[in-house]
This record gives sequence, C-alpha cells and structure tokens, in this order.
Amino acid sequence: MTADLQMLVWSAALFLAQMVVAAIGANGQLGLPALAGNREDLAPVTGWDGRARRAHLNMLENLVVFAIVVLVAHLAGKSNSTTALGAALFFWARLAYAIIYVAGVPWLRTAAWAVALAGILLIFSQLF
Repeated sequence: MTADLQMLVWSAALFLAQMVVAAIGANGQLGLPALAGNREDLAPVTGWDGRARRAHLNMLENLVVFAIVVLVAHLAGKSNSTTALGAALFFWARLAYAIIYVAGVPWLRTAAWAVALAGILLIFSQLF
C-alpha cells in the first residue's frame, strides 16, 4: 500500500473517531432518548460537544476532496514523494485541527486547516 493510501485509511479512522467523540458529546447534552428519536426540534449542542460536531462535519467536507485526489493519483500512477508528503500533511494537520477545535483555539485551528489544504493541493499538483 502506498503512503498516500495509508494516510487515506488513517484519515478515515480519524473521521470515525471524530464521529464517536461528537456522538458522545451530543449524548451527554441531549440524552440517548432524544438522539434515538426522529431528531425534530433538538436543542443545539453547545460547548466542546458542539465544537466536536462541527469539527467532524468539517472533516467530512475535506475528506471527500482528499479521498478523490489520493485515489486519482493512485489510479493514474502519479503517486510519488510529493503526494506522500501531501497526504501526511493532510492527516497530521487534520488530527491537530480536531484537537485544537474541540479545545476551542480559533486562530490555530485555522492554521491547521490551511496546512491540511496545502496537503491536498500538493497531491492535486501532481495530477497535471
């Protein structure tokens, strides 16, 4: 398995971990009966629980693009040291982003997001 694909798998694992953390937070605020229902008129989840949910949703948005460029690079035979670096940057920056966001540190969170984006762009640069 290439380094790019390994980082894609680790990113999927991070996504699942974020989903579990967000669910635990929502359960703590809203309770299982409310979450197991039809979810109409749920109160907003706030605090670290809300930040965990938003970080998870942001990971979903970014993971889609990351997965596309990693898979296209792999299928096109374009995986190389640059795509491996881009994939590693994406994963580690997204891990930092998740921790920073839940902790509530705004500007550092944005910097981590930018590093993850740079990782995607590095991979993308190898496709043309």
